[in-house]
Amino acid sequence: MVQGCTSDAGKSVLVAGLCRVLKRRGLSVAPFKPQNMALNSAVTPDGGEIGRAQALQAQAAGVPLSVHMNPVLLKPNTDTGAQVILQGHSIGNLEALAYHDYKPKAAAAVFDSYAKLSQQYDYIMVEGAGSPAEINLRAGDIANMGFAEEADCPVIIIADIDRGGVFAHLAGTLALLSESEQARVKGFVINRFRGDIKLLESGLDWLEEYTGKPVLGVLPYLHGLHLDAEDAVPTATAELVHQDKKLRVVVPVLPHISNHTDFEPLRLHPQVDFLFVRHQESIPPADLMILPGSKNVGFDLSWLRDQGWDEALKRHLRYGGKVIGICGGLQMLGMLIHDPDGVEGKPASYPGLGLLALETTLQTSKRLTNCVGMLAGDIVAEADIAVKGYEIHAGVSQGEALQRPALYLDGQADGALSEDGQIMATYLHGLFDTPQALTALLGWAGLGNAQHFDMAALREQQLERLADMLEADLKVDYLLDVVLSTESTV
Repeated sequence: MVQGCTSDAGKSVLVAGLCRVLKRRGLSVAPFKPQNMALNSAVTPDGGEIGRAQALQAQAAGVPLSVHMNPVLLKPNTDTGAQVILQGHSIGNLEALAYHDYKPKAAAAVFDSYAKLSQQYDYIMVEGAGSPAEINLRAGDIANMGFAEEADCPVIIIADIDRGGVFAHLAGTLALLSESEQARVKGFVINRFRGDIKLLESGLDWLEEYTGKPVLGVLPYLHGLHLDAEDAVPTATAELVHQDKKLRVVVPVLPHISNHTDFEPLRLHPQVDFLFVRHQESIPPADLMILPGSKNVGFDLSWLRDQGWDEALKRHLRYGGKVIGICGGLQMLGMLIHDPDGVEGKPASYPGLGLLALETTLQTSKRLTNCVGMLAGDIVAEADIAVKGYEIHAGVSQGEALQRPALYLDGQADGALSEDGQIMATYLHGLFDTPQALTALLGWAGLGNAQHFDMAALREQQLERLADMLEADLKVDYLLDVVLSTESTV
């Protein structure tokens, strides 16, 4: 099990890399995260929902997705509450204190899923959540040491040296664990190091002497490593600067933005000037504006208006710009949104942005499906431009705008294209993942002669690069020996 001193210490990436390392060695391995809190999710073949990071890790391991790889997924929809996904399916919304009382049932699902994976695979790479040293969250813990103790699982702890204070993070985290928990920690990993390793050696020697635990690896900062984020919205970096950017795309960072990994092909495309626009940031001119998915459409729609996006979109359209709405973004573009059952809060109906003639009714049941299809002919002149992705939504939309679909998914019409051809809306996540669809949609938005860009191939290349680094800088053989020789770690 990989646990971290902090969020974003590198747990997800390390687990993905180790899954690929073990796969390359011909070993049977699967990822597992007992409890995940994230708004980026994926759909399993059997119609369940798991965290996006576990989908990436399953790809690294070369195994099909399963709801058992992430039995508890918490999708925040307010500051104090979340939708609870148990073994792939929603059991409803719970406030934080109510979820604490629900934890025994969640724990039963966690260990049921762990048992099922253990019957299928020889190795399970487990990812913790946040930090194991959160004193206020120790009671009933199923995300970190609570799981490790019950499953009798050896643990390594990773810390991010790029944040500073790495020795305090590691020594302090270990000190806040119980004696039995400390005993199952088999070593430390230091992540994102840049510089001369000789300058770090005295600190490594001190850490090993002070804690009695080995440093299993110092992982270098991998510049330009691009893998799907577990939850945090990526920040702009100099690594993404290209000289040949010709099309500007902007996306608002909604307070409850979901599945923002939809935009990785745009963010990484060498000809696209991609920008996430955050709270109270000015809205720049653009060729294409995209409204993303949302876990709380009503709240996020109100936020959009407060930030001036409603007027910015109208101005953008007057000047000939293009707009895409994906999932919750589709619903926002319509005339009305009805929430009769209080799926996202109190039962209510409220106006959308009024840019498409459709209405949406939120329902307690959720549509979860993987799908394939093609772009509608009104969007691109070329025939049979394939798309592939997934749907995750609790709304059903109806209206005149849907008579002019944007896509055909599994033979059924999906979404809408405005009569003037400027606004496109769809329920499909992964819209830009297929290279041909990406090129066609960039052309629709105004980019002529778009370069071919294959996000799936890039993910594979990055996973191989990550595995190469771990083989060189991590004591993988030692880790495997620890697992194979550990009958009881207490």
